[in-house]
Amino acid sequence: MITPFIELPISSKPTDLELKKIKNYFKEMPVSEIISGLKFAKSRWSAKDAGTLKVGRKSIVQKEVHSVTTEQAQWRLKNWKMMISNYRRRGYSYPTISRIKKILIEKSKQKSKLK
Repeated sequence: MITPFIELPISSKPTDLELKKIKNYFKEMPVSEIISGLKFAKSRWSAKDAGTLKVGRKSIVQKEVHSVTTEQAQWRLKNWKMMISNYRRRGYSYPTISRIKKILIEKSKQKSKLK
């Protein structure tokens, strides 16, 4: 049986470890899966290169609530409609906004450290 062989031009010389990983991927995985993975990686790389890559939902939620005080959380919840419009303007999805609200509710119930 003849083993299929692929020769590809690449942008830089891979290290021995990278070459070993590539060989293992091609040996263990079907070519269709490798192609779909490369398509995803290319899309991600293009978005990163263009500066349009969005950070993950978890880090968005953490960024919005990590230093919010009890009073700030209560104010945001009282003015929730305005907060929703601000979040939507920033491009946040409704599930992300819902997660932010859930954490704000928890923070608003905590006792204030100033009192």
